[in-house]
Amino acid sequence: MGLDSLPPLRDVISAHGLQAKKSLGQNFLLDQNITDKIVRLCGVPEGLNVVEIGPGPGGLTRSLLRSPAAGVWAVEADSRAVAALGDLKNAAAGRLHILEGDALAVDVRDLCPTPRAVIANLPYNIATPLLLGWLQHLYEDHGAYEFLALMFQKEVAQRICAAPSGKAYGRLAVIAQWLCEAKILVDLPPSVFTPPPKVRSAVVKLVPRRLPADSPPFAAVERVTALAFQGRRKMVRSSLGAYEAHFEGAGIDPQARAENLSVAQYIRLAQLGSDPVS
Repeated sequence: MGLDSLPPLRDVISAHGLQAKKSLGQNFLLDQNITDKIVRLCGVPEGLNVVEIGPGPGGLTRSLLRSPAAGVWAVEADSRAVAALGDLKNAAAGRLHILEGDALAVDVRDLCPTPRAVIANLPYNIATPLLLGWLQHLYEDHGAYEFLALMFQKEVAQRICAAPSGKAYGRLAVIAQWLCEAKILVDLPPSVFTPPPKVRSAVVKLVPRRLPADSPPFAAVERVTALAFQGRRKMVRSSLGAYEAHFEGAGIDPQARAENLSVAQYIRLAQLGSDPVS
């Protein structure tokens, strides 16, 4: 049986009792035209090893296997979905590898060699912690991933790509844009998912930036952004008072608010104040 001979995804769901579980953050994307479009927009080069999180019945997986990718490594926590992917694995002729487990407990760098990318319709309940973990991997090793192409709730996607001075701009934007170029590839209405979520969704592509040798520690950037955005409406002389001695060196107006500082200013402040004045 080849990929084109597989049964429709709705039949796979029915045969394996794979109705989506809210507790697992499952919203399945079954329209192959849409999953093919996502893979096409991602730009999957020949020989790329792709990690997918939460494949469910395998809609996006099928599209990935029709791409020039060398193989797909799928991490799935739901034993029903692992069973449902059996026919797809057989049809993939050795290109699909399935690991049953919790994605939060898996270092995906151990699954396959580089060049490597993560392309996934993420379970929304664990999407942000997964992203932050992969961004830390990129801080540690620029070559860990060629890119990340991830489906989020649209609100989260907008937060990742937000510019300074907007309501969506926050910690996630600073950390993501420090380490990557981020852009929204496509946004999707609830109606294309089964079951339909209550919100729109969007795919964000993050391409790693090469960091200078004197970049601050990842933890220092996490610390300064956490302090700043805990009091985002406060002037930074209040919310970031421990760093005030470094404001001038980072070109920061003490009367500015957290949302007004650029990514570069946050990174410079973290660099200057890795050991902030108490």
